[in-house]
Amino acid sequence: MAEKTYKPLLIDSVKAVSNLKQHRFVGLDGNVCQAGAKAYGVCDVDTDAQQYTPVAVSGILLVETGGAITIGAEVTSDAEGKAVAVTGSEKVNGYALDESTTSGEIIRIVRGI
Repeated sequence: MAEKTYKPLLIDSVKAVSNLKQHRFVGLDGNVCQAGAKAYGVCDVDTDAQQYTPVAVSGILLVETGGAITIGAEVTSDAEGKAVAVTGSEKVNGYALDESTTSGEIIRIVRGI
């Protein structure tokens, strides 16, 4: 697998309320981001509950997909914090820079533009 560009412009830390997985959206409350909700950013490392975790807030970030996504698509979070394509009035958490054909792939998104 080819390495993908990862260029975070801002990384903050947040106390994990629940166990968090790397490359998944984190909510503003320190939990896994809810489906269709605004994310604080993307978790940088697997983190146990009650520990502080680095969260990439803006830049070119790596995120795990929850399904098929096309390049340029607006992405939001599913209930597991994975990136899925916006289909309605969900909050936009970034724009896909890569294509995904299935769940579980790692793609680049851009946040903060």
